[in-house]
Amino acid sequence: MKKLIPTLALIVIATTACQIGNSVATSTITPLPTASPSPTPIPLSPTAAPPAATPSSEEKTSPVDGMVMIYIPEDTFRMGGLDVNADTDEKPAHKVMLHAVWMDKLEVTNQMYLMCHNAGVCDLPIEFRSEKRDKYFNTTEFADYPVIYVTWQMADTYCQWAGRRLPTEAEWERAARGDDMRTFPWGDEIPDALRANFDWYVRDTSRVGSYPTGASPFGVLDMAGNVWEWVSDYYNPNYYGKSPELNPTGPLIPVDVSPRYVIRGGSYQDVVVELRVSNRGYVSGPNPSVKDFNSHEYLGVSSTKIGFRCVSDS
Repeated sequence: MKKLIPTLALIVIATTACQIGNSVATSTITPLPTASPSPTPIPLSPTAAPPAATPSSEEKTSPVDGMVMIYIPEDTFRMGGLDVNADTDEKPAHKVMLHAVWMDKLEVTNQMYLMCHNAGVCDLPIEFRSEKRDKYFNTTEFADYPVIYVTWQMADTYCQWAGRRLPTEAEWERAARGDDMRTFPWGDEIPDALRANFDWYVRDTSRVGSYPTGASPFGVLDMAGNVWEWVSDYYNPNYYGKSPELNPTGPLIPVDVSPRYVIRGGSYQDVVVELRVSNRGYVSGPNPSVKDFNSHEYLGVSSTKIGFRCVSDS
């Protein structure tokens, strides 16, 4: 069984307890210590554009947060571990048919998440720092870096505010793998420092879109390394043996059990094997059956190396 990722930071009391389920969380807005960045996203540098070899994809921009989204067409793909390093929870590899979605091209940034907070919807990240930086969230310097220290519920709330949702595990893997049997988003070549932020090369997060040669077949960026990404599915190591073929959404969440949610993609700390498109991690999410609304068991956990991206059905 895949172990929990190490050095997770347990959640402390947020401004208010998040509402569990599909409802949008509310929070008491706390004045921030520095000026908020402009709601207009800072353009990525020219080097962050996908390379010419990447197939052109249909794109659109969210009117809510400025996120560029890439169209992932309806099709069937092979999901699960297809390489010698496949773990037991990645098996059996199986055929999955997915409806078309629009996938965020990049991980949600600090600046985008701050817009949701300023709108009175999203709670602030649990910590404002990152691995090596004392000041990270709500700074101009790191505005276009992935937001971190967000729980599963906080990520889910953001995606709803933006008019999107968290991707299913199958949607995430298809956007990373495409329709062939590649091991990494870019192919089968072993990861290096030009394709991904991993194995402590940078020792912290990188600006989103900094590794264009690591783009997936659809042109989605940062799907290997940088930060793990929350998806919507509850984790069950045996789910692939009974997963439906059409649009799987993950197993049912058991009652009175701390739910474990899937994370995908690996992080700046992780080694090569964790960056494979089929690799599955998991961490504890919110547990509404817990009576103490301020406990980490109720709220779930967050980490310096977990962020997220969203999808839209239209």
